Amino acid sequence: MIIHVNFLPKPGEAGSSRVVAALFALLDQGRLDPELLPRLRLHLDWIQYKANFREAVTVRHATDASGEPMALAELAVDVRRARPERLIDDLAGAVASIGADEREAGGRVILEDWTPLGESSIWQFNRLFWQRVTDWERQAGRGFEAALPSGRSDANHPAAVADAVADFWTLLVELDKRAQLPPEIFALEIGVGSGTRAGLWLDRFKAIDEARATGFYARLRFLLADYSLPTLDRAMSAVEAHRDVVSMIATDALNPLRALSFLRYKILYVHLTNVYDNLPVDELVRRDGQLYLVETRAYLPEPAARAVAAAHGLGLSELRATVARLLDTGPDLFGDRERGVAFWRTVWDGLCLQERLRRLPGFADVPLPPGLHGDDLEELLGTAPADIRFHISRGAVESFVNTVPLLHPRGYLQVQDIFVATMDEYRQGFRGPGKLDGSVVNWVNGALLRVAGARAGYDVHFAPFRYRPGSRTTILYTTLRE
Repeated sequence: MIIHVNFLPKPGEAGSSRVVAALFALLDQGRLDPELLPRLRLHLDWIQYKANFREAVTVRHATDASGEPMALAELAVDVRRARPERLIDDLAGAVASIGADEREAGGRVILEDWTPLGESSIWQFNRLFWQRVTDWERQAGRGFEAALPSGRSDANHPAAVADAVADFWTLLVELDKRAQLPPEIFALEIGVGSGTRAGLWLDRFKAIDEARATGFYARLRFLLADYSLPTLDRAMSAVEAHRDVVSMIATDALNPLRALSFLRYKILYVHLTNVYDNLPVDELVRRDGQLYLVETRAYLPEPAARAVAAAHGLGLSELRATVARLLDTGPDLFGDRERGVAFWRTVWDGLCLQERLRRLPGFADVPLPPGLHGDDLEELLGTAPADIRFHISRGAVESFVNTVPLLHPRGYLQVQDIFVATMDEYRQGFRGPGKLDGSVVNWVNGALLRVAGARAGYDVHFAPFRYRPGSRTTILYTTLRE
């Protein structure tokens, strides 16, 4: 048995040792087949998200490229949530499932077929949340930002906003001195949230402009871009005082260029906060030099499924079709929106992802986003740990390569998000996915973005978010390659 400790334990933390002791207790009790141990890998995680898609103890099987079972099996334990009084029995149940036919539900109500993580139904739930966020918030009794770990978004930190404005204003002054400043100054905010940051940014920009009499504010064309029209409407209300210089445009963050192609090479400043971590992502695993794609299928554990079904007068066999209808039509599926939102929220609360590892023949078989090639991944893995699980942040890469063509030659992209800056950092903690209210959150593979940036002609840099102690936010910014 190989043990992977996928986090940095705190001094005195006994959770990992309890799991190992429980496994050997099973062996002593004759409840663990000794022949299983040589092919078993034990993964000990500390999942920091209180709401996530994992049960405390779970098993991942492996298949070959055609879906046939392989010997490799992974037993994954969330040390934070594993209950000591149930640990031995939970481990026994998980170990007993190794080698079982994965077509059997095994105490689960399956909601979809196996698919790569990036194509999972969790992304349909995610889109539904942003399209119907006001319905969710009304029933939850709080705004979505209250679900963030700090209770508010780092995007809105006044000092961070002030520094961002100062950096941009400095660029404008430099261009103006060289007679290179365009008549119209375009700035773009993708993923506008509540609009609070945009309002703070515009207030600060106008104040500096008035204090220094530069005349930049009147030339500013500030664009709010989001695919959610309710979100755009809310953001426009937050920037009402600047309505004369602000426009909104419905834009898919995956491809801003599609809606904004008329501004190619014209935008001097593009900003995003917590957008990349909310875009579809795939995961790869390397074990013993072999690559595997993480495939998932959404399910409800049987106790949660029974509670949902009973609350809404449904049979267990009806849940899969009813959830599919929710994702297709929204919370009006019962003809009663409040009941539909309640169903949506309880399903999301209980939703889990079963995982399996599908072997990939080679780098050419990895589902890479546009802007990356197999040799890029091979080079990246050349400096990575031998055994590693990591993100292919395909949504973030796709958004990046479809955003930088909008930049003016002196323009720059700034992204505040949770990044894994080096591949080695994947060994130091859980990187998602997690749940934040009705949306998905994932760490973003910054090392992969560096490669994508180089191919697009940009250097990608990372700076710490120094404005809030303990913040895990990092600031990505681009510079044009020499």
